[in-house]
Amino acid sequence: MFRHLAGAFCVVCVVCVVCILSGWAFAGDPPATRPQNNTAQVNEGLAWLAKTQLKNGAWGQGDESSQMGNGLVNIRGTPNVADTCMAMMALYHAGSSPTTGQYRDNIASAVNFVCGQIEAADDQSLSITSLSGTRTQLKLGQFIDTFMAAQALAELKGKMEDPQANQRVEVALKKVLHKMEINQKSNGQWTGGGWAPALAQAQAAKAANIAVQNGAVFDEIKRQNAQEFARADIRASAGGISGGGGATDGKFTGDVTTAAGAAISGVGGGNAGVPLYSAAGDLAAMQASANSNTQMRDQLEAAAKSPTTAPAQREVALRKIKDIDDNAKDLADAQQLVVQRMTDPKFANGFGSNGGEEFLSYLNIGESLFQKGGNDWKTWNDSMTANLDRIQNDDGTWSGDHCITGRTFCTAAAIQVLCIDRAPTTTAQASR
Repeated sequence: MFRHLAGAFCVVCVVCVVCILSGWAFAGDPPATRPQNNTAQVNEGLAWLAKTQLKNGAWGQGDESSQMGNGLVNIRGTPNVADTCMAMMALYHAGSSPTTGQYRDNIASAVNFVCGQIEAADDQSLSITSLSGTRTQLKLGQFIDTFMAAQALAELKGKMEDPQANQRVEVALKKVLHKMEINQKSNGQWTGGGWAPALAQAQAAKAANIAVQNGAVFDEIKRQNAQEFARADIRASAGGISGGGGATDGKFTGDVTTAAGAAISGVGGGNAGVPLYSAAGDLAAMQASANSNTQMRDQLEAAAKSPTTAPAQREVALRKIKDIDDNAKDLADAQQLVVQRMTDPKFANGFGSNGGEEFLSYLNIGESLFQKGGNDWKTWNDSMTANLDRIQNDDGTWSGDHCITGRTFCTAAAIQVLCIDRAPTTTAQASR
């Protein structure tokens, strides 16, 4: 049973609270200082994750909604990479690491499992696991394990207990990133089927950028291609998100507060007819790229201004600076567009009830708003915290009502939403 409300009403609660967002103005204030303590609901979720970790360090997808009824109950306890990475990142974002905190042993054990899966995989395909048919693969695409592993290992790079463990993580991460590089399409897209692969595309872009931000190597052209894919997709779908208009000269136009019925998937498609998924995913990819761009901007400006820089190199630096500025402008427009659109139940409800895809979309949006800061972030965070508290199960978990309904994924995603303002990755990005 839900603690306060039935699952069918959980997304509606979000809409009721976020109706006040329609008057937001993006002040651009820095995010608040990282809180020192987790909330009770986060601690309850963390305890459940730790309790359900398998002996080999992995997690299965956990109990699913009884209404799914398609046979996946048989693998609810089967170790899989995607759910393991989501759980591992939840423990890490909530304050533990492989060497510190209450759940340090859980994280270290999970890293061991993920690295073992990668080491057993081939060097050329996009897959890192022999297991198929999991809920996350069916809904987000067959390579979601790869993209989740890339982010998890990038975040934990250099944070293991000893040099040998750190080296193992670096080697595994390098292998995953190489597989992502050679399997990316020329337009910046990764493919792999699934019901809503737009969220997997965003996960891949996030992972590549977080890896770069933590000192790993990823082909810069391919990183930029992923950025441009997201920009093109959200520009193409702006009318469906905003309820009219479209994109003109880098600006998203149209009545952003009008309820719209059309679901436009953009150039990439893959949002299952749910604009929330592609909009949140594109926003996440653009934000992750903007964070990487911030790191390299000073070097580019220095090269452009230096009298010793060759004309051709100066031109390259200036062009890259312009690309960075263009992405930042589109990101700001997209943030405002998506936030205002959240006041429309047809958009905010996603598929119509909460599934793992909704939790993941809220995480993608929230991480970007945290970077923006100010009243927009505070209002979003307050509304999400209140809603997630209402829909938490009595055993400390969160579960979905459609598609990704497994408690492992949904609980881990909900915890990450609640820990956006304390997660090492987002707080480090905000401080740059």
